[in-house]
Amino acid sequence: MPDDVAAAQTGLAAREGFTAEGLAALDRTFHGLVDEGQLAGVVTLVARHGRIVHLDACGTLDLGAQAPVQADSIFRIASMTKPIIGAAMMMLWEEGKWALDDPVARHIPEFEGLKVKAKGGEPVAQASPMTLRQLMSHTAGFGRLLEHEAANLRGGDLQDMIDKLARLPLSYQPGTQWRYGPSVDVQGYLVEKLSGQGLDEFLERRLFGPLGMKDTGFWVEAAKAGRLARIHAYKGGRLEPQGDANSFHAARPKFLSGGGGLVSTAPDYWRFAQMILDGGVFEGRRYLQPATVELMHVNVLAPGVEVTLYTPDTRGLGFGMDFAIVLDPALARTAQGVQSYYWGGAFGTWFWIDPMNDMTVIGFIQNLSGSTPGAGTPPARELSAQCVYAAMTDRRS
Repeated sequence: MPDDVAAAQTGLAAREGFTAEGLAALDRTFHGLVDEGQLAGVVTLVARHGRIVHLDACGTLDLGAQAPVQADSIFRIASMTKPIIGAAMMMLWEEGKWALDDPVARHIPEFEGLKVKAKGGEPVAQASPMTLRQLMSHTAGFGRLLEHEAANLRGGDLQDMIDKLARLPLSYQPGTQWRYGPSVDVQGYLVEKLSGQGLDEFLERRLFGPLGMKDTGFWVEAAKAGRLARIHAYKGGRLEPQGDANSFHAARPKFLSGGGGLVSTAPDYWRFAQMILDGGVFEGRRYLQPATVELMHVNVLAPGVEVTLYTPDTRGLGFGMDFAIVLDPALARTAQGVQSYYWGGAFGTWFWIDPMNDMTVIGFIQNLSGSTPGAGTPPARELSAQCVYAAMTDRRS
């Protein structure tokens, strides 16, 4: 980073409530992980009060080619696609296209009369119909993606996925459990059906284009291919490029995955996250109403239903409309502020929005199983949270 840019960032960070020493510690932490071979490359971004106060890129896009990571490098964001789809759904909600308590079958007739698995017997009827509120919060009854692996849900187009799900029983009674499955891919189908546009077209017209997210989409054009980070994996404790080539979609894919299909850059994703933090407005243009955005990060889970993503003993988290919510940081074992809402991606990308401190934090890496505890990748989100909050001079929660 040029000295004048670094100096400007330092001055801005101080005005927005961060110490230069604290943000330098954030850089040392992640640069150290690169130097130690735990990460190939990383981009971190911190913004407060609507301004980017810290943006750093370190390492290489591809350990096999040694191309440097830049601030505008492109990463597969996987499940960080989900909050974007949630925003698209809420745009259609504001237009009266659906209601939270609508039965899903009202909009997807193929799901009418879906049965529920029963232990030791034939599938049974739903105790109450799955609703859109449940679909938006991973409690609609669908199992985890691995439970549907044999069905190859992403092997065709979105309609093929709906047809396959319609032939399978639900894994549990709607509303009674939280399971991380195909719900947001189904939401992507609904965006298409309710809007009359392709999912890619809707996102480009309503979000990406107006927000200036010029490098976000379901495929990477040839002219941008050199900016795409390669996926890496741990083999014998050593991080290596995964596969024979840096595979990616170079044209519109058949399956547009609302659950995990997008690529983006850290500055692009910040524009989306900042719009959400600011109650649906970015650079003077309104995308969602403040009450709608607030609804997205209010816990809708029934009492006793826990966000069991990686472990069955997860506590302190809630879930809204495609965002997890930190209800109790101590129980959730996180340094993130209370009421922060967030998600991450399978290759290790992460972000959170802290409304109490008017802050967004984003980090991009590209490791296979990069968000899975115990799979080799260091706990990047939590490390960044510890550093960012330690750097703050006026933390409010």
